[in-house]
Amino acid sequence: MDIEIIEPAEARRRQRAGAVLVDVREAHEQASGMAEGAFGVPQSRLQAAPTDALPEPDADVLLICETGARSQQCAQALMDAGYRRVASVQGGTRRWRGEALPLVRPAGDHDFLERYSRHLRLPEVGEAGQRKLQAARVVVVGAGGLGSPALFYLAAAGVGTLVLVDDDIVDRSNLQRQILHTEERIGRAKVDSARQALSALNPSVAIETRNERLTSTNVEDLLEDADLVLDGADNFAVRYLLNDACIKLRKPLVHGAVHRFEGHASVFDAGRHRGVSPCYRCLFPEPPPPEAAPNCSEAGVLGVLPGIIGMIQATEVVKLLLGIGEPLTGRLMHLDALSMRFREMRLEPDPECPVCAPGRAFPGYIDYEAFCSGR
Repeated sequence: MDIEIIEPAEARRRQRAGAVLVDVREAHEQASGMAEGAFGVPQSRLQAAPTDALPEPDADVLLICETGARSQQCAQALMDAGYRRVASVQGGTRRWRGEALPLVRPAGDHDFLERYSRHLRLPEVGEAGQRKLQAARVVVVGAGGLGSPALFYLAAAGVGTLVLVDDDIVDRSNLQRQILHTEERIGRAKVDSARQALSALNPSVAIETRNERLTSTNVEDLLEDADLVLDGADNFAVRYLLNDACIKLRKPLVHGAVHRFEGHASVFDAGRHRGVSPCYRCLFPEPPPPEAAPNCSEAGVLGVLPGIIGMIQATEVVKLLLGIGEPLTGRLMHLDALSMRFREMRLEPDPECPVCAPGRAFPGYIDYEAFCSGR
């Protein structure tokens, strides 16, 4: 038996005569507007348990989706289940809207459903996953080259609270790569400039700023409530400090670094997985001598490179918060931008690591500036 296909105006007429109009789109699609009088039952739920939504197999049932394809699939499923009076609306809600037939917006968090609609379409994310992101608290140390792209994408993704830690101000030389900042905000604190940009992008994200230098004295207060930490620092002293604090506090650390035309990223999670996941000290037991590791202001850096590494870091943050995919734990991803080649290196935990070795008590914080300067 062929599926009955009807025009939107005919569906409206039959609806007024008592037919049941069912919108089979997902909730985030319905948020943009539903045919007046329709009730929403997503396609998967309707096909899995049709009698829950439509207990009367003799009812006059009209199905509508976005363009008409899904409603026809549902109509066929209902007919196979014994429903005898089923029709699909030609052109779906899109055509219903185009013919100026009445639409209503269902109750609910419209901003959430519309803003994250592309996440909600992913089975690996869905509403439950997006709510996880919404409830998350991420500390980002550094609102510069790495922090800029990472923060933009974390705010866009809907990470609920972003804590920005940076004591620097915006300089014109930053603008070649630190895309959070603008010419008009030169001279302002980077955390304030970043908050302005991120709030404009996604006002539903809470932006907390700490215009202070990360030290052994304040690191635990800053990281204590975080779900994870993103390392966007530009010096070894802060990297070692973050590593040690994250091990003590059992926080995953998403690391990134850039130098001239090369960059790398990894996830260090030794605090939660001692003896299984390495830490930053397992990779670099000793910092390189200062003359061998100049910073960006001394050696320069290709402006787009921090963007690539920062986006990889943001990707790892989202994956970790959602618990999906394979994080970069135990792996170092290296990028040579000149040849555009990625190379991966396996990392093993050091059984003699002074900080993350199994059973080893936390040794305490050290003078990281002196440690990294070779004094």
